[in-house]
This record gives sequence, C-alpha cells and structure tokens, in this order.
Amino acid sequence: MIPLSNISSSLVVSKTLTMKTMARIIYLVISFVLTIPVLSSGNPEGKEIRVLNFDQLEPSLHLSNDTVYLVNFWATWCAPCVAELPAIKAVEKKYSHKKIKVILVSLDLPAQLKSRLIPFVRTNQITSEVILLDDPNQNRWIDKVDKEWSGEIPFTMIYGKNFRDSYTTPLSFKTLDSIINRKIKLP
Repeated sequence: MIPLSNISSSLVVSKTLTMKTMARIIYLVISFVLTIPVLSSGNPEGKEIRVLNFDQLEPSLHLSNDTVYLVNFWATWCAPCVAELPAIKAVEKKYSHKKIKVILVSLDLPAQLKSRLIPFVRTNQITSEVILLDDPNQNRWIDKVDKEWSGEIPFTMIYGKNFRDSYTTPLSFKTLDSIINRKIKLP
C-alpha cells in the first residue's frame, strides 16, 4: 500500500509541471504575437520592408509602362533626406488617383532594420514602398542607377516610359509637384 502522503506529493509535482508547461506555452504564444508586427516590418499598412541587393532592386529602376516612378535613395541618419520625406509623402497623396509609384530605397545598415528603420517608418507613417538596400559595394552599382550620380543622398530619380530625370538635392513639395504634374501629362 502506498502512503497517502506520497500520492498527494506526486499530484503536487505533476500539477507544478503542468503549470510550468502551460506558462511556457503562454510565453511562447505571447512572444509570437508580439513579433508579428516586426515580421511584417510594420509600416502603418503592414507592408513589408524588403531587404534587397542591387541586382534584386535594379529591375524596379527600369520599368516601362504608363506609371511615373519616383525613386528616392535616402537614410534615416541623413537630415536632408528626412527633411525631404514630407514633400514626397504629400506628392504621393496628392497624386494617389494617378499612376504614380513612390519607392523609398533606404541606405541604412541592414543591422538597423528593426532598431531604426522600422520604428522610423512607423513613427513617420510612411505608406510608400520601402526597400532596404543591402549592397555595400556602392562603386559597383551607383553608375547603374545614374551615370552622373556620385553617391550623395538624398538622390531622387523620376522616370517613366519616355523620360528619366535625376536630382541630387532635396526637393520641396512645390518642386516635386511641378515635376510630377508635368511628367504625368507626358504620353
């Protein structure tokens, strides 16, 4: 016969193990739920921030259709770049009913995606497509973006089927609006 005290202590141990197991499961579920925004790279619409090398990005710089593309090379640590973003956002909003696509190519370090870029995109409510360019060999790809570009940022390229213009200084809303308005009217 087993003493009653042994049975009750076995039940306590079993109950404790079950509680620990449940606590671990709850912890894992909560951890997963809290990481979902990070996994989606979370701009306000839940769009993903893709991390690409230049070979993966390059096709986006040479599309030939009826859309006007505004591609801006920038970084969160670049004060003129950050100052230019509200103008880009405003132009994108103004022409949202037109065929215009804004692509923001971040030159931040890939290691700063979660600590700096994602929080910046969220805080500034950026809804444009954001790509983190992970290709440190700039000498290989800068000329492929624009032969006249020396690598300074912000750098903005506006192109469409029959035109390609680039700008190496920050652009105001008024300037961007004027450029986009003219380019949208081109055949």
